[in-house]
This record gives sequence, structure tokens and C-alpha cells, in this order.
Amino acid sequence: MASKEQGMQEWIAARKRHHSHAQLQMARELGMNPNRLGGLDNRARDPWKMPLPRFIEHLYEKRFGRVLGGEVPSVEVRLGAIARTKEARRLERRASRGSVLPQATSPGSPELDAAGKATSARERP
Repeated sequence: MASKEQGMQEWIAARKRHHSHAQLQMARELGMNPNRLGGLDNRARDPWKMPLPRFIEHLYEKRFGRVLGGEVPSVEVRLGAIARTKEARRLERRASRGSVLPQATSPGSPELDAAGKATSARERP
């Protein structure tokens, strides 16, 4: 999916501008928009605001009742894992389709070659 990869690229750009992997993951789970994090991270103009990493942690704890613990993988690692899983599923589907070829049952139906495609009487050896 191109749109999913594009969305992940937006989060990578946001992390480069603002946060660590943990705050980024918390912001994603909270449903924040990566393009609008700069407006929240404007402490120079609005000194009364909480620093953005603490603000994200505060919102996360308030909504989920816990703090994100353990080691948090980077967005790049997560994107690579998604790509590997997608490729494995694609290969699994291809293997399952290749192992179960439909068989011609009636005398008038076309014969199938090794790839499962119908062959005409003229193409048969």
C-alpha cells in the first residue's frame, strides 16, 4: 500500500524534527497528526505550554492509564517488519495456489498445463 508507506514516511519526518521513538509511538497510538506536531511544540512563543514530549506522555497516561514501557522499535524497523510480513503472506498465498491446481473433469472441458492455464487442442503436443 502506497498510502500506508507514505503515512509512515510522515512519522519518520516528524521524528527527525521533534521526538524520540517512544514519544512518536505514543503519539501514533493517540491518533495525533504528524504534520501538526510543530504547532504543539511551540514552547518559545508559548512558554506556558508543557514541552511536547512530556505533553504526549501525559496524554498517553491519561487515556490508557499506563506509560509505554520496554524498548520501542523505530518507525523504520516497524516498516521493515510490515514489509517482511506482507512478502511472507504473498509467498504463502502463491504457494498455496500453486499446489492446488484445478483439474479438468468433463471430457469437453479444456486441459490445463502445469501453470493451471487452459490449453486448446491446437496447442497440445
